[in-house]
Amino acid sequence: MHKIEQENIQKFMNYLVEQERSAATIEKYGHALERFVQYLPAGSGVDKVSVIQYKELLAQHFAPASVNTTLAALNGFFRFFGWVDCVVKPLHIQRRVFASSDKELTREEYKRLVAAAQKKSDTRLALLLQLMASTGIRVSEVPYVTAEAVAEKVIRIRLKGKIRTILLPDKLCSRLKQYQKEKRITTGPLFLTRTGHVMSRKEVWAQMKRLCRSAGVPDSKVFPHNLRHLFARSFYAEQQDIVKLADLLGHSNIETTRIYLLSSGQEHRQILERLCLIC
Repeated sequence: MHKIEQENIQKFMNYLVEQERSAATIEKYGHALERFVQYLPAGSGVDKVSVIQYKELLAQHFAPASVNTTLAALNGFFRFFGWVDCVVKPLHIQRRVFASSDKELTREEYKRLVAAAQKKSDTRLALLLQLMASTGIRVSEVPYVTAEAVAEKVIRIRLKGKIRTILLPDKLCSRLKQYQKEKRITTGPLFLTRTGHVMSRKEVWAQMKRLCRSAGVPDSKVFPHNLRHLFARSFYAEQQDIVKLADLLGHSNIETTRIYLLSSGQEHRQILERLCLIC
């Protein structure tokens, strides 16, 4: 029986930082460990049985992908301390054939979101939406969009020991330069809060959610990563090159890219209808 102490969690967090894991991953792993500690009875230890019971509880309330993210955090923590007897298997997720249409952001809905931001005179948010949709950039990478990057029309992102290059469309650059001029930004990050700090992923998320009602777009479809998916589908429809798309998105595994290209359930039904196999 093992005991999880707060200092253990902090040591693991420090390890993740040393491994150059992304800030978003570190935050998610930290929350997952804290929730697991809260689940455990006060003063009790950890063994494989308690982890399996927690896994079953999560499976009753959360999507399999979310459960597996939590298990990845727990298993990583256990392996770090040599508690291999506590490691559990992730849930088996059947390979999806199509995406859920109630979560897929369409091009028309995206345009309504941009229009809603512009109607509210929120130029910053309108540009953020267009930046993420037209380049596939992650919301955690937005701080790399600087005055210098816009001048060069190239964003260079350094994360996890890797450097990824993103080209900026000319039309977007023109609008970003106009925004710089209005905000008197001559150097450094473009997307800042009113207090001059770089916008966090939570702030971007919250700003997007406020547009839902005025744009007439379901809340379930409006989050930063969906704009990345929209970019992926749009690029693939134009180029039909999944290898190049994987490079642009910064994916080391092409199977991850394939998930971005799943058609919606509605599109899948239309394909089935065109088969004309009902007598």
